[in-house]
Amino acid sequence: MPSIKQNSSYGEASIRVLKGLEPVKQRPGMYTRTDNPLHVVQEVNDNAADEALAGVCQRIAVTLHADGSITVDDDGRGIPFGLHPQEQVPVLEIVFTRLHTGGKFDKGAGGAYSFSGGLHGVGVSVTNALAKRLQVTVWREGQVATLAFGGGDVIEPLVLRKATGGDRKRGTSVRVWPDAKYFESAELPRADLVHLLRSKAVLMPGVTVALTVEKTGQKEPETQTWKYEAGLRDYLLQGLAADPLIPLFEGAQYATASESENFAEGEGAAWCVAFTDDGSLLRESYVNLIPTVAGGTHESGLKDGLFGAIKGFIDLHSLLPKGVKLMPEDVFSRASFVLSAKVLDPQFQGQIKERLNSRDALRLVSAYVKPALELWLNQHVDLGRKLADLVIRQAQTRQRASQKVEKRKGSGVAVLPGKLTDCESRDLLFNEVFLVEGDSAGGSAKMGRNKETQAVLPLRGKVLNTWEVDRDRLFANNEIHDIAVAVGVDPHGPNDAPDFSGLRYGKVCILSDADVDGSHIQVLLLTLFFRHFPRLVERGHVYIARPPLYRIDAPARGKRPAAKLYALDDGELEAALDKLRKEGAKEGSWSISRFKGLGEMNAEQLWDTTLNPETRRLLPVSWQLRGFDATGTLLSKLMGKGEAQARRDLMELRGDEVEVDV
Repeated sequence: MPSIKQNSSYGEASIRVLKGLEPVKQRPGMYTRTDNPLHVVQEVNDNAADEALAGVCQRIAVTLHADGSITVDDDGRGIPFGLHPQEQVPVLEIVFTRLHTGGKFDKGAGGAYSFSGGLHGVGVSVTNALAKRLQVTVWREGQVATLAFGGGDVIEPLVLRKATGGDRKRGTSVRVWPDAKYFESAELPRADLVHLLRSKAVLMPGVTVALTVEKTGQKEPETQTWKYEAGLRDYLLQGLAADPLIPLFEGAQYATASESENFAEGEGAAWCVAFTDDGSLLRESYVNLIPTVAGGTHESGLKDGLFGAIKGFIDLHSLLPKGVKLMPEDVFSRASFVLSAKVLDPQFQGQIKERLNSRDALRLVSAYVKPALELWLNQHVDLGRKLADLVIRQAQTRQRASQKVEKRKGSGVAVLPGKLTDCESRDLLFNEVFLVEGDSAGGSAKMGRNKETQAVLPLRGKVLNTWEVDRDRLFANNEIHDIAVAVGVDPHGPNDAPDFSGLRYGKVCILSDADVDGSHIQVLLLTLFFRHFPRLVERGHVYIARPPLYRIDAPARGKRPAAKLYALDDGELEAALDKLRKEGAKEGSWSISRFKGLGEMNAEQLWDTTLNPETRRLLPVSWQLRGFDATGTLLSKLMGKGEAQARRDLMELRGDEVEVDV
């Protein structure tokens, strides 16, 4: 074994402990998006929004300065700046320099933030860590506090002064200069920022949100202001691409103290839903004012509530045609919505909070949406019937689409499970299907296979010669139909671009006997794949399994125990016997068995010789060396019905090179 040169030592001193904000600087991608600084600015803005959510803030103002810095200003309570009772450090400093600190962990009655987007106490400390400079000003209790940081460290200690007549009573102002070295682009995406701020105004009726943009050389900055008194309704109507089919379904409900057994006091949701016949959809969801662009359990709760109410209405009025089965997607597929959930202790997927994972949120939203929609539908039966008609049409369209596939491929969905023994994996890198000659061999293959990654499809008899069969007549043959449906790719020509999204196996392996009949079946299947599935071959998905023709029961030789050896053909048989002789085996002390077919192998033998990826022989099929056209010409001579003379000429020319097994 070659020696490995030791270039470094590993000991106690090798272990490094990251302190303070060092983890953020080392791995910023674990804490925020690093394509641009929008998320670190959003963390500051979310803190201001949490003040509004707590009912103590009426205005949030964001300013983009000409020097690239950003200020977020609110008129909330102001971050406390006194000494922390345990840490004996100003709380204002702790908030911006310590991970997992904040006022949002205490969710009980009397807590500073009963409902908030902040969960981990990480947000603004990440902003500080990834900023060249961050300065904070707080107005609170008749005093003004200022503090500045550089790269997450205090560079200008806390300074307190008494508020004067020109100062406001309370609030917080944070100005941050993001450090470009941590981001792919230092530019803030303006459209995304506008959308974020506008949505905050939508979700906080009565709160004013403003964006001011300063430009170099321009005296008066540009300012946009949003304030929605009607909230979700106005926002959804402005964003719809088509007129709603029925009036908007909107509502809001939050748990009271008497419902504390089911949900915490104050938990609930506000929603506005529009159903449209066509056009693009608008779907936005929020948890405690945090946008959840990847959805989550609160959206699942809305979907569950809508489906339950509409299905109940359809069943009550016997509106569902015979043979139609409703699915939740039939209701949800034409629904646009804005959903704002309030959850006491939200669990998000990752620090950037793009998806809500709280399990109780599904039950929470569904419990309030379903009865509200049931009541609305029963109060507006005519509109309910109109909505039911839309949902039923969606279900019929979905079912027709699936029936087209089944009709085009025969009724294979009903027949196939009885023949195909599928594997558990859906990973194309590992899963494979064996097209096995004969039911008896198929039985051995099913028992000997790896159930996780290997599927088996037994073929009865010889497959049809498909060289001159029209593509639309292929599925008249049951075996070919089953192969196509099992593989998951439709028949196609060499110039087509088939859909491979339904491909179910990374390897399609032809497994036939090692005799002449087995070779004939190989040729028939290769003809099928070349003629009607050429892209499957081109992409390297087709293989030929090579089972052995002989088994040699070798006796013990010296220190070597008795063993079973396998040989692919006569050449390998002679080589194996020569090896036995050299190892000291007496002539004739071995016995040789010739497999008449795969069905003679038991499951263990088939696994060892043909199925086990570590020991099998699997030949990839391609036309790269010969070329597509030349391969097609040769197959035409071999398989074409009108090519008898060409085959005769080929046999006369090459016949002496073929070893006939009779």
